[in-house]
Amino acid sequence: MSASSDVRVYTGDALAAYHFGKQHPFGPGRYPAFMEEFLRRGLEHRVQRGEPEMAGQPLIESFHDPDYVRFVQERSRTGEGTLDQGDTPAFRGVYEASAFVVGTVVSAVDAVMGGDCRRAFVPVAGLHHARRDRAGGFCVFNDCGVAIEHLRARHGIRRIAYVDIDAHHADGVFYSFEDDPELFIVDFHEDGRYLYPGTGFVEETGQGVAAGTKLNIPMPPGSGDREFLSAWEPAETFLDRCRPEFVLFQCGADSIMADPITHLGYTPAAHRHAALRLRALADRHASGRIVAMGGGGYDLENLARTWCGVIEAFLEP
Repeated sequence: MSASSDVRVYTGDALAAYHFGKQHPFGPGRYPAFMEEFLRRGLEHRVQRGEPEMAGQPLIESFHDPDYVRFVQERSRTGEGTLDQGDTPAFRGVYEASAFVVGTVVSAVDAVMGGDCRRAFVPVAGLHHARRDRAGGFCVFNDCGVAIEHLRARHGIRRIAYVDIDAHHADGVFYSFEDDPELFIVDFHEDGRYLYPGTGFVEETGQGVAAGTKLNIPMPPGSGDREFLSAWEPAETFLDRCRPEFVLFQCGADSIMADPITHLGYTPAAHRHAALRLRALADRHASGRIVAMGGGGYDLENLARTWCGVIEAFLEP
């Protein structure tokens, strides 16, 4: 561990436990693939290492409905059935595995807010499809949503930027905070006409007093780095005007070319660019405070290269 590093990366078996089996896209190979590349690049010598932490039920319920939390606990005891219409199967211990994702992201937020580090990365996190009352799209509890609620309740942070470049629209975050005028969302994703969850259209910019505080950027299938970088510049201008006090970055690698369940064509350079620019944005407005969450990604090589590239961008002088 580098004691002088201002970047913290959270690793551990408790994060690796969040998966849905070998036959599922969100399988057990994702975390080991990341760790192999993380170690190959020598990143363990350049960052602080953080340990997973399990969220207590009250923290989970700061975002999620208690009835839904109890439903997950029941399915976790039996390991039977699914938690949604079929994408998100139950397994024994799914509650605990999901609670560790939530608790680890909140631990990262607390570490950044407490000055223990300036930037943090949690690989198995960014479960952005879970709604307040239900699972969806491989996501049981929405760690992003809990982090937002925690930043407000624990740290008094009001103006938060949530930036998501996963191939899938962050419907669980967007619709939970659609009327929140101080949560600024920039969401790049494959056009919902072609990909789950079928939401996130350009005209969706927030409701009521929050109109104009959200930016959905649906990308046509096949869009690559050139299209991403072209769309990034006005998105960054939007974020600069918002002057966030904290930045949450969901850097899902399923928008990289050749992902088996999506249709975008970025390279890891797109995510590196986003990480560098968001780091600079955080330095300008938020005292450097940014937490990145790994999100999706179902080609293991893509996932490993992309996430490690984000960490390297956070480490640049």
